[in-house]
Amino acid sequence: MKKILTLLAVCSLLLTACNKQFIEILPVDTVTLDGLYKTDKDYQDAVIGIYGIYQDQYQNMYYFGDIRGDDVWDELVKGTPGAVDNFTLSNDDGLLITTWRNYYKAITRANTLLERIASADVAVVKNKDRHTAEAKFLRALAYFDLVRIFGDVPMVTTTLSIDESYKTPREKVDKIYDEVIIKDLLDAESKLPASYSGTDVGRATKGAAKALLGKVYLTRKDFVKAEAKLQEVTTMGYALLPNWADLWDYSKNEHHSEYIFDIEYEQGLGGEGSIYTNRFTPKVTSMIAFYGIAGSVDDQNTPHQVLFDLFEAKDKRKDITASRGYTDATGKFIPILISSNNMSAYTRKYIARITTANDSPANWKVIRYADVLLMYAEALNENGKASAALPYLNQVRTRAGIDALGTLSQADLRDQIVLERRRELAFEGHRWFDLVRTGQAFTVMQKYGMRSYNTLFPIPLAQIQLINNPAIFPQNPGYN
Repeated sequence: MKKILTLLAVCSLLLTACNKQFIEILPVDTVTLDGLYKTDKDYQDAVIGIYGIYQDQYQNMYYFGDIRGDDVWDELVKGTPGAVDNFTLSNDDGLLITTWRNYYKAITRANTLLERIASADVAVVKNKDRHTAEAKFLRALAYFDLVRIFGDVPMVTTTLSIDESYKTPREKVDKIYDEVIIKDLLDAESKLPASYSGTDVGRATKGAAKALLGKVYLTRKDFVKAEAKLQEVTTMGYALLPNWADLWDYSKNEHHSEYIFDIEYEQGLGGEGSIYTNRFTPKVTSMIAFYGIAGSVDDQNTPHQVLFDLFEAKDKRKDITASRGYTDATGKFIPILISSNNMSAYTRKYIARITTANDSPANWKVIRYADVLLMYAEALNENGKASAALPYLNQVRTRAGIDALGTLSQADLRDQIVLERRRELAFEGHRWFDLVRTGQAFTVMQKYGMRSYNTLFPIPLAQIQLINNPAIFPQNPGYN
């Protein structure tokens, strides 16, 4: 997949030229599009165009999944990160409308492809099933993120005219899960290959669809289906890397035994790298020079003290997940010297040597095998199978160098799984969504400024004003 990222810019130009960005439920000029969907390669390029939207959108996922939670904060309390952190984000903030537009661009591209490929001749479009499955996987991911961020949203599965788009209401979350997200993922898992080779490595696989579907069931508290689906993933040949630190070594192959699905980035291809290395590094001259990071850095996504306190001294994840300095080439630890314009700690999960600003090879790990093991343990435990759940939790613990746990009650094991998710998956966009889906968000975050309605973000004001019909398109409670 990394080797075909250079196609993204071309595909984006072709597809964007066919869309009129009127209300972000993007109506399509079908006459222009007809000439784009003929050969198998045309459809492959169209799928790549959907992946390209995720490259843009997931540059911002840390706002929603990490900064919003308690393990991460915006220490410098500035701009959008500070507003997300302290629950003062206004409904006209640019983060919201950019997020809305990105996801509906991805959905529109998927819908357009799916409409046109339905009648395609398989003799010409030889990978018809795979293209269809990838588009449905990516559409399901878009809707899954949208409902977790905004709640009820327009459910659009066909291309719309401008008049139709004005009349499209916000749809209930449960209906979107039942009629789009789950159906799309079930279809995707039945048609996607288990693996790829060559330049296709990194595309969505059968395992990715099953793992995401397991997360969807867990989010809906359908623990029976979550258990069954996640169990299937554990039989597909995935395995934890022996060395946890290798997950964050970008000189090594990222498509390893623990890889399930990433948002892929690659440096040196002209705009296909990620921003994470620059954005999450403190403004400390010696540190920037030591790590070889080109360009300015942004002092965002600071580990909170509560995160430092979670780790046992012997935990191998501790110093990479959250650090207050770095060890130089001589083995000397150099602490961060705090000033008025830099944060006091950072995560090393996205540190990579880069020669161009915002051109990092660091991927965003949407779902990896350790996440699956912890979700599977959670589902088993919620189904009253604590003894069966324990070995899956202990796989993650022992890889990290901490002791395996013995027999626990369901309640105690539930707490240990939550703790392990925080330690294992910090800075990977999970903590806030875990708090919300387990019903703990307000209890945990009230002391940080959360109000009860903040489990959802506001609908972008520009979208509310554009539809201008509160009967079908109301703002989320608390944000008017």
